Amino acid sequence: MVRTVRRTTSRPHFPVLALSAMLSSRTAVRAFAAVTSRRPAVFRPGSAAPPAFVGRRTPTTAVRAVSTRGGGGDGDAVASSFPTWTFDGPCRSMEWSPGADFSTSVVPKLGADDAASASLLVVGLYGPAEGADGADGLSGAAADVDAETGGALAALLAESVKEFKNGSVAGAATPVLRTFVGGVSRRIVAVGLGPAGTTDGASTVSGKVGSALAKLVREENGVTSVAVELPDGAHDAPRLVTELHKGLYVDNRYRTGKNVVEVAVGLKSVVLGIPGADAAAVGTGTALAAGVALCMDVVNAPPNVLNPASMAETARRIADMSGGTMQCKVLNVADCEQRGMGAYLGVGRGAEVPPHFIHLTYTPPGDIKRKVAIVGKGLTFDTGGYNIKVAAMELMKFDCGGSAAVLGAARTVAATHPPGAEVHFVIAAAENSIGDRAYRPSDVLIASNGKTIEIGNTDAEGRLTLADALVYADREIGAASIVEMSTLTGAVMVSLGQGMSGLWTADDALAQELVASAATTGEQTWRMPLPEEYEEQIKSKIADLKNVGGRYGGAITAALFLNHFVEAKKPFAHVDIAGPVWNDGAGVATGYGVRLLVDWIGKQGKD
Repeated sequence: MVRTVRRTTSRPHFPVLALSAMLSSRTAVRAFAAVTSRRPAVFRPGSAAPPAFVGRRTPTTAVRAVSTRGGGGDGDAVASSFPTWTFDGPCRSMEWSPGADFSTSVVPKLGADDAASASLLVVGLYGPAEGADGADGLSGAAADVDAETGGALAALLAESVKEFKNGSVAGAATPVLRTFVGGVSRRIVAVGLGPAGTTDGASTVSGKVGSALAKLVREENGVTSVAVELPDGAHDAPRLVTELHKGLYVDNRYRTGKNVVEVAVGLKSVVLGIPGADAAAVGTGTALAAGVALCMDVVNAPPNVLNPASMAETARRIADMSGGTMQCKVLNVADCEQRGMGAYLGVGRGAEVPPHFIHLTYTPPGDIKRKVAIVGKGLTFDTGGYNIKVAAMELMKFDCGGSAAVLGAARTVAATHPPGAEVHFVIAAAENSIGDRAYRPSDVLIASNGKTIEIGNTDAEGRLTLADALVYADREIGAASIVEMSTLTGAVMVSLGQGMSGLWTADDALAQELVASAATTGEQTWRMPLPEEYEEQIKSKIADLKNVGGRYGGAITAALFLNHFVEAKKPFAHVDIAGPVWNDGAGVATGYGVRLLVDWIGKQGKD
């Protein structure tokens, strides 16, 4: 489908937002001065020590100021155990979770010492081929372990056949077999790899094996070393490493004392025996896990810690650790006004912390074959504005899920340096708050491409911030293709549930690329329609567009709205991740989107 975009470049801009109107109090002036003291210059790596990657704690650079979040009486203040706001100003930096501290290595086959000395030995086992009767005899490492234990492993498999199905259930684990030989105590577990002879979904199976390893480490006390032996077959070593680290993620940044959750405290090493894998798999998998962990940190962070300023600081830290391949530029309010970003600035006008427009640029080594842009919705908190949310507002810290995925992908790219593609990561960070300066229903805002937008609902704010971010990616950056990720609508969850994202694009080739990356990474998505007749719902009687449609098809009309801010023939995709961004049961972020984006980025530099 060809998107029709009516241009209004000949229309003179209405006044966007006067800077003086945004500074109506001395407190606001102080906050704004602190933010804008760093002008929108290019931030280059090397100016500060890089933060921890995975498995190393680095002290936060933020001042641990006196906070008003506790105390015994009126006016009492207590020293903060994590960086947060003070009475006079917002938080300026978000701490990153350190991750479990252990070494990981990959070898084609475990050595005898690795297997014998490990306090936890994990043996991968394929089940019977589909259609086969019964189980084949044990072979390879499994046979060696069975012989060593006097047939105990075979007996354990027989006892666990209902759940384990002789290895046919990928990621399933047997009960722990404990041995004590020659004064050495050891735990042995078999993990299923699915039916023998099946190569489809090898990446997914490897991910399940990594998750199973993490679960074993979390549940088994006193594990100091892990050795894993997988048989010949199709394995995705980086995916296994990623899921192992992701499964050991814990966010202790806001816990103290006995409430701190200890995970893998004594674990020192993990050795993976994976035929055909090389040492680079560890670096790739660990870097991807670091990106996922940062994504989870951003979404999990409370809104008095994560705001547009601290999100911008996170972006600067990513550039600092990139080894010179990534630069960070942060546009302040005046810079955004100069570009006519009235839709974006209108949303952020009522908040304590002014908008920060974040632009990270990755320059690959060698020749540049393509220039692409990744845009993420960066609402650090969403009250709904004057159309205030009447339920579950406490969950609206996850409205930054799109920007979190973009930052996580940037962190991974900064570490892995994929060749061939210049990648621009764009986030229009803001907070949708209520106040005497906040935008209202029936306001008319003007986007940076000249489109006028009637506000039908202040809780449809994300598409307004994205409008100006997309124009920036399209016109100022000149990206050849654009992928945007956001927690844009609740309507997408009605359609697809919480297990997958919705994908809207008029470009078939781009759709195929993203669907393929989703299949490879296990981050499911589903292509959705873009019917032209639904455009009628977002037509305004007094302006070019309305920011909301009718009662039905809200996820579709949101996607159609975004299409008005990208050149009609340019490959552009909108991915609505409102469903899979959050795990309701665990009450934490999922890290969704990082792996999908990184996989897609990695393919852009290839011929």
